[in-house]
Amino acid sequence: MTALLPPIRDARDSDSEPLARLIAASFAEYPNCHFEWSEFPELRRPASHFAAKGGKLWIADSPHGGIAGSLGVTPLPEQNAIEITKVYADPAFRGSGLAQALFDEALRFAEAGSFSEMMLWSDSRFARGHRFYEKLGFVRWPGERYLADVSASWEYHFRKPLAAPPA
Repeated sequence: MTALLPPIRDARDSDSEPLARLIAASFAEYPNCHFEWSEFPELRRPASHFAAKGGKLWIADSPHGGIAGSLGVTPLPEQNAIEITKVYADPAFRGSGLAQALFDEALRFAEAGSFSEMMLWSDSRFARGHRFYEKLGFVRWPGERYLADVSASWEYHFRKPLAAPPA
């Protein structure tokens, strides 16, 4: 089915508004989960934000306009890990393999940087996403964090060890 997937490209700063729309629409699927621009300053210049941190953000353009999916990575050198963020998919592309293709980009980034682990935080309401992360080999760690945002969000922590490079 991957032949039908939209191509994945590096994000541009001009993706700001369509990316915000994708995230806001995703949040709207959950009770009391609200998108507030002031809580996402990185979305004003998304490509620049990730580049400044040594990371990368990938975008898949929807053939119908807008963004079909996104996924970003930021290196955490002190943990020899990358953090995955901005994992969103338009409902029309869920189950299509797009999220897997975006994750594969993150995995290549991690392997190229010889990182030993991937980690992420995910809103406690995003159960479908949690199942996807677990399918990819992420394990939910004990504990949660509270964001004190407009949605009063609690997040779960997930980690995935990466295979050591061959000696």
